[in-house]
Amino acid sequence: MLIISVKEAREKLSFLLDQIEQGEEVVIKRRGHIIAKLSNYVGEKEVKSLPSLKGFRHQFSTTATPLSQIVIQGRDES
Repeated sequence: MLIISVKEAREKLSFLLDQIEQGEEVVIKRRGHIIAKLSNYVGEKEVKSLPSLKGFRHQFSTTATPLSQIVIQGRDES
């Protein structure tokens, strides 16, 4: 376990994160009192896949005039 002050933690954050990734625990003290304990996160990794864009587009019905045609007509009228 690595015990370090807040000032040192600010200065050596990247180093501390590397140590934590390797399994080391880091305790941070402020004025002699422990205020935090940092350890490696061991949680479930949830990977959610996005629906296909093609499937998303098929959810919407398009029975009206395409927007591109409306824009072209608006330009022609101007």
